Amino acid sequence: MVEQVKRKNDPEGLKKRILEGALKAFAEHGMQGARLEQIAGYAQTTKRMVVYHFGNKENLYIAVLEQVYQQIREHETGLNLRELPPEEAISRLVEESFDYHATHADFMRLVCSENLLRGRYISQSPRIKALNRSALDLLDEILSRGQQAGLFHHDVNTIDVHRLISSICVHHVSNRYTFNALFTPDNSEAESIKRNRQLAVTATLRYLRRYEAP
Repeated sequence: MVEQVKRKNDPEGLKKRILEGALKAFAEHGMQGARLEQIAGYAQTTKRMVVYHFGNKENLYIAVLEQVYQQIREHETGLNLRELPPEEAISRLVEESFDYHATHADFMRLVCSENLLRGRYISQSPRIKALNRSALDLLDEILSRGQQAGLFHHDVNTIDVHRLISSICVHHVSNRYTFNALFTPDNSEAESIKRNRQLAVTATLRYLRRYEAP
């Protein structure tokens, strides 16, 4: 009885459960297919409480987008890459990015869903734009150190490097079923993960490294 009362008087815990349930529903059914009743069921609450905390489905969807981007950016900034030499820092960032995408399928489905909506909701959130600035700041710091050490090209663009890393990490998750069926049907999941993870690191380092002319 005490536990039930505590749960009812825990608005932050309820909001967390609603966001978790909403991520599950939006990842599975998209923004348009998910229903508030379904989200309430996942959160073990009522539709009325979902509306009370978030107003409507659109606001909740944007809140979920903000949360998932905050989580991936916090993961990156928590890696302490400033302590590593530039090439090692880039390799670690790529590996961690690949692993994060591979183990957070709901995040990837949500991003794909928002792209199908042509970025309609993500563009409404100044917070998401501010959150994601950290991804470029983190990468820019590593690139600057590598350039100063004579390891990386000076004319590389930070956004281009971020796009390169993301492209392989995202492709592995979003296209793995069709790509594997068409081109690598005999590969195991473990083999694909190992190969694509190394490809992401190799491609990024080869793009960045400065080679002296013979």
